[in-house]
Amino acid sequence: MKKPLIYFLCTGNSCRSQMAEGWARHLGQGKIDVYSAGIETHGLNPRAVAAMKEAGVDISHHKSELIDPEILNKADYVITLCGDANDKCPVTPPTVNRLHWGFEDPARATGSEEEVTAKFHEVRDAIKDRIAKFLEEEVSQ
Repeated sequence: MKKPLIYFLCTGNSCRSQMAEGWARHLGQGKIDVYSAGIETHGLNPRAVAAMKEAGVDISHHKSELIDPEILNKADYVITLCGDANDKCPVTPPTVNRLHWGFEDPARATGSEEEVTAKFHEVRDAIKDRIAKFLEEEVSQ
């Protein structure tokens, strides 16, 4: 049986989509193929790497990638994580399930170091919960 292919998209492929890819790989336990990309590449956000590491998921080896039309067109699910990616995402074939999960951009958080770190943790945990629910409802069928 073919494993479902999930493609997470965000503006810069630095935070939210990277965390989503990390969680999906971790929670999907090899039952899915997962990629992430951006409309642009902003590099991997070190705070996202640190937040995920604290949760036991290593994304330090990930790369910030541009959207690959080949992956986009063969994906079972294309999931945008920010409004910008949802608006600018290239057209996908009708066979692709397009979903939009809007999450706040933790890279835009302001305040003390503790407040910024707390925002990364909040978004990381919200993404984890959404992916766990998605995998249970959509992929485990």
